[in-house]
Order: sequence, then C-alpha cells, then structure tokens
Amino acid sequence: MLAYGSQGLLGVLTPQANTTVEPEFWAMLPPGYAALNARMTSAKPSIEERLVDYFTHLEQHAAQFGNAPIQALSIACTGSSYLAGRESEQGIIEQLSDRLKLPVTTSGLAMVEAFKNLGAHRIALISPYPTALTAQSVQYWCDHALKVVEVQSVFDDAQPQAFHPIYSLAHDRASRPLEQLYQSDVQVIAMLGTGMPSLAALTQANQLQNRIPVISCMLATVWWSCRLVDPACQDLLTWVRSPHWLERLASL
Repeated sequence: MLAYGSQGLLGVLTPQANTTVEPEFWAMLPPGYAALNARMTSAKPSIEERLVDYFTHLEQHAAQFGNAPIQALSIACTGSSYLAGRESEQGIIEQLSDRLKLPVTTSGLAMVEAFKNLGAHRIALISPYPTALTAQSVQYWCDHALKVVEVQSVFDDAQPQAFHPIYSLAHDRASRPLEQLYQSDVQVIAMLGTGMPSLAALTQANQLQNRIPVISCMLATVWWSCRLVDPACQDLLTWVRSPHWLERLASL
C-alpha cells in the first residue's frame, strides 16, 4: 500500500509554464487521493503550435512517470483538445490508454463527462483564450452535441509584462461575466482553460446562487480522474459545492 494516495494515485500532465493546474488539482483532491505531476514541454514559438506539439508527443511525456503506480492519467490542457478535434483526440487517447494499460483522459473529455453528468446540453462559456482559440473551443463543444448559447471573453492581451496571457490572469477575472450569465437560458456555465485561476470564482458563484451550476476545466478534470479510479466517487454536484476543498482553497 502507498503511504499517500491509498484510494487512488493520479498522474497529471501539465503544459510547461502552467502555474494553475498543480495547486488547483491538489486543492480539489478528495481524502485518500494523491497526484503526481509531469510537464509537457515544447520549443515551438506560438501557443497554438505548442498545443499541437503536446499531443504529438504524449507518449514521451507520459514516460516521465516511469513505473510509478498511477491508476489514471489526465492531460490537463484543453487547448490541445480543441485543435486536435473530437475524432482525432479520441483516437489519440484510446491508443495511449492501450499502451499504458490504464485509463487516460483529457480536460476536454472530462468537461464533456461533466456536462453529461449534469444532463446539460445548453452551455455558456467563459473563455480566457484569444479569439481564434475560442472559436476552436466552441466548435469542439458543438462537435460533442452541445449547444453554446453564449460566450464571454476574459482574455487580456494588455499585460506586456505578463509571462503568459492566461496563466497570469487575476484571480477574480473569471468571475466578472457571471452576473450577466446568470440571466442566460443555459444549464451550465463553464470556465474554460486549465491555466485560468478559477477556484475562488467557482466557490463564490455556486454559493451565491444554485440555479445554474458553474464548473471549470480543472474541477471537471479532478472529478473525472477520481471517477476513472472509483466510479462511486462523489457526485459532481457535491464537488461543485466544494465542501471538501474550501479549507484548502483558503490556504493557497
């Protein structure tokens, strides 16, 4: 038995400069679960080229875990899913899962599972991406038979000193469009991007109102990763209301 992670040991692949995945993943893990993180790296010059490159070398990135006894592997990068597209992503993930002999998912597929779990077909998006990548995201969700009713952008390219336009977003940036989206005829509000800090906004949103669940890519990724290990793990609405991770959030 492992000293840590007696209920499940999860592997996570994170984009090279992402500063959000690890703290949010650890904050949301339920008792008994632990996670190991490895970095996907690329020397490509643009964000889009790096996102494609990550998927091209997934097996190489996954090899960083060696023989660590992880029970599921999550690729915490939604942008790669959008650019790969539904069919290509599914094939890539199935092949990697067969080679590793364990369940593999992406944050994009975890979001799809979250929408299914909530019975949601009409969604609103809060996007931290540039216009072109946001459009790719909308197409991805539509290809999964979801109707994107509204999109609100929180992309900020006016930060010349920022090391990254998404990872350096202020923690309250994700919450700014919520008031307007609460009035939308949607079943779920989704905060996109594993790099956009969203835990504080999620907590506030789901405590202030309970008509429309608000989820994020990271929340879906952690929830679905645990479900891949134990299908009886907490239901999604319990995760959304955050009873097991509020104290951890306060300590970040």
